[in-house]
Amino acid sequence: MHYLAEGLRLPTNGLDYTILAIYFAVVLGIGFAARASVKTSLDFFLSGRSLPAWVTGLAFVAANLGATEILGMAATGAQYGVAVVHWYWIGAIPAMVFLGLVMMPFYYGSKVRSVPEFLLQRFDRSAHLLSSVLFAFAAILIAGVNLYALSIVVEALLGWPQWLSIVVAGFFVLAYITVGGLSSAIYNEVLQFFVILAALIPLSVLGLKRVGGWDGLTGSLEKSHGGDFLTAWGGTGIGDANPLGANWLTIVLGLGFVLSFGYWTTNFAEVQRALSAKNLSAAKRTPLIAAFPKIFIVFLVMIPGLVAAVLVPKIGTAGSDLTYNDAIPLLMQELLPNGVLGIAVTGLLAAFMAGMAANVSSFNTVFTSDIWAKYVKPGRDDAYYLRFGRLITAIGVLASIGTAFIAASFSNIMSYLQTLFSFFNVPMFVVFIIGMFWKRASMRSGVWGLVAGTGAAMVNYFWVYKQGIVDIPTDQGANFVSAIVGFVAGAVVMVAVTLFTAPKPEAELAGLVYGTRSPGLEEPPGEGDDAWYRKPALLGWGAIVIAALCYVPYSF
Repeated sequence: MHYLAEGLRLPTNGLDYTILAIYFAVVLGIGFAARASVKTSLDFFLSGRSLPAWVTGLAFVAANLGATEILGMAATGAQYGVAVVHWYWIGAIPAMVFLGLVMMPFYYGSKVRSVPEFLLQRFDRSAHLLSSVLFAFAAILIAGVNLYALSIVVEALLGWPQWLSIVVAGFFVLAYITVGGLSSAIYNEVLQFFVILAALIPLSVLGLKRVGGWDGLTGSLEKSHGGDFLTAWGGTGIGDANPLGANWLTIVLGLGFVLSFGYWTTNFAEVQRALSAKNLSAAKRTPLIAAFPKIFIVFLVMIPGLVAAVLVPKIGTAGSDLTYNDAIPLLMQELLPNGVLGIAVTGLLAAFMAGMAANVSSFNTVFTSDIWAKYVKPGRDDAYYLRFGRLITAIGVLASIGTAFIAASFSNIMSYLQTLFSFFNVPMFVVFIIGMFWKRASMRSGVWGLVAGTGAAMVNYFWVYKQGIVDIPTDQGANFVSAIVGFVAGAVVMVAVTLFTAPKPEAELAGLVYGTRSPGLEEPPGEGDDAWYRKPALLGWGAIVIAALCYVPYSF
């Protein structure tokens, strides 16, 4: 387990603590104010589908501004350099636009409360149950990442032991989610979005000033890390070496398509924000509104990581007690004066609470609506499910405290998160995308696609990569390949199972497959029977060839 490097304690004073206390009071106040509007389970889990697009849009991007965005992306910048932009301009924006324009009409129009519930309507109960269990498990693991990141800041702020920091941080998040439900989480995320910017902007500006501006930063990094560290695509030719350990093919397909679309279109922690919008138009605009700030936020997390690589050249190496995850706390200690430090600490705590709240609120919705209400205690009154939702929220936070200690064992939590996404989000994405675009996909193909995709991604990571069967230079490169392998395996198995099992009756597919009409759902533009997405055999063979090519550069 990683403990905070000795001496990395933030020099806070009374002014900083006052700013922090005011913020916490506001957060809890929003929670209690939101409680008045929580009268039904729909209010608790989806804010009664009543929020305007600008609120859900900012909450959408703030929900992602957790450990992945702050500590994780800064750590990635310190470790891999300017290549971190791939996670934004290739690995986020296109998928967010696709979610808004193509997938939200299916989600919102079908009136589902969760992503797995859509699979119940499109496939069968076995696909629904398996996807619900996988998602609930993944949500707790990812919430643990945010909680661990939050504990790093608490530890640096107060000097508490890591275990105490994790426990106290977890119980504070539990307080405002349990009281106010999703409305509390979303309105706090809007506030947290602006607080996070107020923390990252001075950190980036003062960091650049310390290293002599952009020219001083790039000059120092070119000498210490080489020219490819300062370019997004440098050294990414097939067979070339680069800091990321991936080539352009695995970046474009593994990150830009499979991991990106798998995360942004099926991760209920994000989709839940759009589902809480007041109408279909607002739901479609939610990820589009979020995409605009996403374009520029990359600079606010990349620059601190690059600055940390200059100020502490040995960060993350075997000879240093500082991991890449320490980049942000290190710069806060070195650069920020009191007052500004208080705002920065508040912003970081806001970011990690937003990320954890997003995953815990999505966990309680899926566990209550998709597992408990359908398979354990069906047919109970709404008040029962509202009470149970609050109870399972508490259980979810307690479980996250346990998984936070797993995240603590990783030097770069971004690599850990990408591993989880390749295991859980990618198989769900392939089932969604085939189910939405191919009417023939049978009911049984959904569950077997999930099993094959998850299993193949895990085999590639733990056996092919970890056991050295194929030499892949870095964890991130292995994650990209695992994602592609998981996608291809899920797609091939779905096509094969479909050929031997019965399709879902066409009358039950209305509004669930591209080009079909459903009451209350805007008709998506249809295509003819010869459209490319109606030729799964062609797609399947193409996917197998591409996956094989991804292994080629690591085989010599």
